[in-house]
Amino acid sequence: MLMFSNQAHAQQTVISGTVTDGSTKESLPYVSYQIVGTTLGGKTDADGKFSLTIKGEGTVLKFSYVGYKAQTRTIKAAASQVINVQLMPDAMLMNEVVISAGKKPRYRNKENPAVELIRKVIANKSKNKMENYNFVEYQKYELMKFSLSNLSDKFKNKRVFRNYQFLFQEQDSTQIGGKNFLPVFQEEKLSDVFFRKRPEQTKTVVIADKRVNFDERFIDNQGLTAYFDRMYQDINIYDNNINVVSNQLLSPIADSAPTFYKYFITDTIKNHNPQLIELAFTPRNKTDLLFEGKLYITLDGNYAIQNAYLTVNKDINLNFVRALEAKLDFERNPDQRYHLSKSNLIVDFGLSKKSGGGFTGERTVAFKDFKINVPVPDTTFKSGGQLAVLPDASKRSEEFWANNRPIPLSPTGIKIYGNIDSLQTIPSFKRTLDIVTLFFAGYKDFGPFEMGPVNTFYSFNGVEGFRLRLGGRTTPALSKRYYLETYAAYGFKDEKWKYFLSGTYSLNNKSIYAFPQNYIRASFQRDTKIPGQELQFVQEDNFLLSFKRGDNNMMLYNDFYRLDYVHEFENHFSYTLGLRKWKQSPAGSLYFSNASPDGLISRTDHINTTEISVGLRYAPNEKFYQGKVYRVPFVGPHPVFNFRYTGGIKGVLGGEYNYHNFMGSIDKRVYLSQLGYTDVTLEGAYIIGKVPFPLLAIHRANQTYAYQLNSYNLMNFLEFVSDHYASVNLDHNFNGFFFNKIPLLKKLKLREVMSLKVLYGGLRDENNPDKNPDAMQFVRNANGQSITNSLNNEPYMEGSVGIGNIFKVLRVDAVKRFNYLDNPEVSSWGIRARVKFDF
Repeated sequence: MLMFSNQAHAQQTVISGTVTDGSTKESLPYVSYQIVGTTLGGKTDADGKFSLTIKGEGTVLKFSYVGYKAQTRTIKAAASQVINVQLMPDAMLMNEVVISAGKKPRYRNKENPAVELIRKVIANKSKNKMENYNFVEYQKYELMKFSLSNLSDKFKNKRVFRNYQFLFQEQDSTQIGGKNFLPVFQEEKLSDVFFRKRPEQTKTVVIADKRVNFDERFIDNQGLTAYFDRMYQDINIYDNNINVVSNQLLSPIADSAPTFYKYFITDTIKNHNPQLIELAFTPRNKTDLLFEGKLYITLDGNYAIQNAYLTVNKDINLNFVRALEAKLDFERNPDQRYHLSKSNLIVDFGLSKKSGGGFTGERTVAFKDFKINVPVPDTTFKSGGQLAVLPDASKRSEEFWANNRPIPLSPTGIKIYGNIDSLQTIPSFKRTLDIVTLFFAGYKDFGPFEMGPVNTFYSFNGVEGFRLRLGGRTTPALSKRYYLETYAAYGFKDEKWKYFLSGTYSLNNKSIYAFPQNYIRASFQRDTKIPGQELQFVQEDNFLLSFKRGDNNMMLYNDFYRLDYVHEFENHFSYTLGLRKWKQSPAGSLYFSNASPDGLISRTDHINTTEISVGLRYAPNEKFYQGKVYRVPFVGPHPVFNFRYTGGIKGVLGGEYNYHNFMGSIDKRVYLSQLGYTDVTLEGAYIIGKVPFPLLAIHRANQTYAYQLNSYNLMNFLEFVSDHYASVNLDHNFNGFFFNKIPLLKKLKLREVMSLKVLYGGLRDENNPDKNPDAMQFVRNANGQSITNSLNNEPYMEGSVGIGNIFKVLRVDAVKRFNYLDNPEVSSWGIRARVKFDF
């Protein structure tokens, strides 16, 4: 039996290889190959690779592809062999041809066989999706690589790299990314994925994770992975919209695709079982966020996608993207339907689309052990949320990876991990990271201590005049449990010192800036604050915010004594508990006053409060980058819920007021396919108790010239206060949907934006000094006009229309205020600008 088995194996002929374009050297996907005189054969995959095993003697293997000259190769019988083929374009010589009385027919969907075919694909989408099965499970392998690309020989041969030439990789210069590469990041991940239809749930269990790790002083490794995951998401062609480089591109088989795409039948592949139709597609408008490429559709009644090649037009309204290419391969299930077996996405970025260095990212995903309708126990979905990571996932051996990678890494790919470690030891590279961190994060690292933020060292305002500040904080290099932070500032006009000191203890032996946070912090702060100015991802004494419109001399001197506890969970639910003693004193032209029964006005020097607080936050599936100062979330389709309760306690630690403040908000991005997306914020609050106006809700105003998404850009500081309110904020980006249709203008790749902000609010009589003389009086200007008001009459409304993507980074809005125009020193309209880097 054994000898018979060996003889049988010896008679097998194994052929493999790659088919490329003889001119460009690029791999050719889906080339047909066949043993001449037989029905044996197939098609190359998305990378131009093929493999064939036959028994008996074969003689000739023929390769054919539309637009190329066919080639034949002789086969060595009963042997394993590699046959690489270069097909040459079929450029036929023609005599002179005179064309007359001809007109290119107008493309129409009606009675177009290509459109009829794609409508059948759309009609059959539901049964070809994974969600059609009751249960699915598979193993998923992900490989993410990111490199400096298109590097010149001059860059490569710089003195700093003279002894580190091993860091560079080379490829054919016609490939995406150019000739010279310098890999800077690589990650592999192996996961078991489980899906069930009722109730619909997906569970991913990461069993192995291997990646390049940078020095945490400079780069948030988890945040870097999250950022790349956002840029390079899984491609499901059966979804109506496909997420690529933080944008949504309409799928060529979306329900509305025939409205935006043109389709052409370019080939019928009859030697494939089942037969395939090659369908080319292209956007009707080249600048719209759409793909172009080819689909290979099965003619077995399922009208499934068997292969897909996706790219984008060079004129697409995407910033910094020089080239994009995605290849999808599908395999047949036991029920004769198809599942995705491999996807490959490459995107090349650069400031210039034609030349210069850039970045190239490549993500390959492979699926194996695909099982359908095999029941999965309920316990699999109930524990650990949607994503679970095995404790030893990051500790897998090289032997484990070698045995479990479905796609072997190339020798250069294996070396990347060690090469990046070597790169980080180069003094000049470390200096470069140090400079980049200082520029973007604002901190200079000194080992156990870092100084910053740099952009707060100098600023100015109407109360303090010129303000100098110097501060810093300890790092994990000093302790992973204890953290200290401090700063001191001095105003040359008010001649007062301000300072801050905090001590934090980590309860989970992780950095207090790492997710999930779990720490307790005690702090004291004495500093100024503008009432009603609330900022995101920037500090109030940032130099750039020193430039403001109108009078800005109403401020508060605050003394905060705080004790805070923060606890985050892996499912992105978190809660905070706080105790705060707060002393507010007016500064500049701001004052606190009360009216006595005899009509006299008395001034109050300060307000003392003691507060307890509870904050709840739930951000399902949130991804973010943890910076040095702020955690910057990547906005996605999932909502973010916030709730906060603050209670004032009279008679405790000098507190003078009893009150209860309940506040809640919901943030969500709503995607509207080709019409762009809308960021929606709903917010409301209710304050129970009689309190002075500094303890009311002072609505977020903005007197800078920067457009602020979460503030009212034509509202003055301290202009409106409420003890109950509800608001809706809408900010819509059309992604150039209309500008892309206007000749000449579309070349600028501008994008339309608009917003609407509506604020309903009011004051109960007990908190309104116009109704209750005992309430603290509102602030008035030199003419006796009240500059602080309630919203009892009508909602405050403002809206804007603007142009985004100016020079790829600038948004400019014309903002219109619709009411309360009789209030002192207000503007009915204004121009505001915002810098935003986006693809």
